[in-house]
Amino acid sequence: MGFSRSPPAQRFKRRRQMIDMPTSQEKIKEIEDELARTQYNKHTQKHIGLLKAKLAHLRQSVEAEQAKASGKRGLGFGLRKAGDATVLLIGMPSVGKSTIVNALTNAASPVAEYDFTTLSVVPGMLLYNGARIQVLDIPGIIVGASSGKGHGKEVLSMARSADMLCLILDAGKDYARQAEAVRQELEDAGFRLGQKPPDVRLVKKGTGGIRISWPGGKSGKHGLADETVKEVLREFGVLNAEVVFRKEPTLDELIDLLAGNRVYMPFLVVVNKCDLLPQRAAHAGGDTVFISAKEGKNMDALRRAMWGKLGLMRIYLKRIGKEPDMKEPLIMRPPICVADVSRGIHKEFERGLTHARIWGPSARFPGQSVGPAHELKDGDIVELHVE
Repeated sequence: MGFSRSPPAQRFKRRRQMIDMPTSQEKIKEIEDELARTQYNKHTQKHIGLLKAKLAHLRQSVEAEQAKASGKRGLGFGLRKAGDATVLLIGMPSVGKSTIVNALTNAASPVAEYDFTTLSVVPGMLLYNGARIQVLDIPGIIVGASSGKGHGKEVLSMARSADMLCLILDAGKDYARQAEAVRQELEDAGFRLGQKPPDVRLVKKGTGGIRISWPGGKSGKHGLADETVKEVLREFGVLNAEVVFRKEPTLDELIDLLAGNRVYMPFLVVVNKCDLLPQRAAHAGGDTVFISAKEGKNMDALRRAMWGKLGLMRIYLKRIGKEPDMKEPLIMRPPICVADVSRGIHKEFERGLTHARIWGPSARFPGQSVGPAHELKDGDIVELHVE
């Protein structure tokens, strides 16, 4: 059986097309440039939505290709979580992360006056309000970390397992620029600091196209149009689905939802070496705390701010006829009800639980009798009654 070859001119044309075909990085640059040139409004919303969806897809494919090509499994930064919560200190090299973790905990992280002192993860345990909070000192990141520079991908992947991030800045340098750079690397790596996931219910179907409902209504002329939502969904391969928006998301939030690899996390900005800022009083406020770990300034303010951002709750247990144990509370994450407390002690308690008596912030009066569904507050004392 014979076969025919394409004429030389056609083969040359195909090779030429392959040579001229833009790479993924070039496509990303083209889309980024077009987005920068395009002003967002009602008429361009659909076009911008498609561009951003394609950009998210391209970045994911590039990351997958890089991971496959490298064949690396990480640099041994993996560490088992311990305690009631994990806080990770992240920042550029030589901003004082090691000094901070040593001042907060029982860690012994090496400290020196040169960059890249920490080459592995150094854990410490902070004991505060009866809770055991794991604090991790990790290698510093540099500009381009989200793209893999300076082992940035491994470091940032470690950050995904934390319950909260502390962005550590050096007051002796341009800390506003540091903050912008670190936050940009985290943003590019899929972190959404201080945000919550969009309140959207997405159920994929086999047929029927895309049906959208807005129980909460739309915000106005710049709200997402149904056709924009549908085009973005199709770009992510969602052709048939029921979508319910309980609260209207922005275009970026919708794309984040569909990308599926975003990390929503509380954070603090910690400006270290505040003793180098004599004209500015060191204080804590909002999402920023000014400290000097070396001088021990404002470390209590940092502990309080970390506790507040973590949102942990202390539940004190009381045996029937006994005084409550106020030294070792049960540390839990809200929302918490009486049944959750019984489950946290032992599953047998939950099975036989009939009611509880409570004292503290959630009680209408001391010793109030409540059912398993009663929602508790931080500092409550709980006496469980089981059959």
